[in-house]
Amino acid sequence: MKKKTIAIDMDGVLADIEIQLIKQYNNESGASLTKETIQGLSEEDAFKDRTLLREILNADNFFRSLPVMPDAVESLRRLQENFEIFIVSAATEFPVSLAEKVAWLAEHFPFISWENIILCGSKRIINTDYMIDDHRKNLDHCMGKPIMFTAFHNVNQTHHLRVNNWKEAVEVLEKDIVTDLN
Repeated sequence: MKKKTIAIDMDGVLADIEIQLIKQYNNESGASLTKETIQGLSEEDAFKDRTLLREILNADNFFRSLPVMPDAVESLRRLQENFEIFIVSAATEFPVSLAEKVAWLAEHFPFISWENIILCGSKRIINTDYMIDDHRKNLDHCMGKPIMFTAFHNVNQTHHLRVNNWKEAVEVLEKDIVTDLN
């Protein structure tokens, strides 16, 4: 039986971009943002100095040093038993991130083959059975079943099935597999 496919976003889903972005933004701007104070805000409202934000995101080593989301490694190992996993990141927006993301994945997810890593611009072309992402703009074009991974900027959005962490994501996907077998 052919395995179902999952497209999984990196930033905000596998990599905890929020914690590092807040820290660097605060250090360089003098702001005092916290995960709690930006909940429910758009990225534009949370990080008002857009020039500084782009500088941080384009800085060497920003993407390479992001922490891994809790339970992400174990969850992908488990999901890989029943699904073909593709890591899909809109990395071309920040060209310095391309090599950093590949190195980050090799370090934290060495069991994901290079053939299953897609660094792209728009994700509209991605055609998998499922897509796990934190951005509605990507999920709205999902050709399969969209799954929204909770992030500060999407907590008020209700357009897609939501998971708050990797344990919930595994539960949803494994439940779908069981349903499909029956």
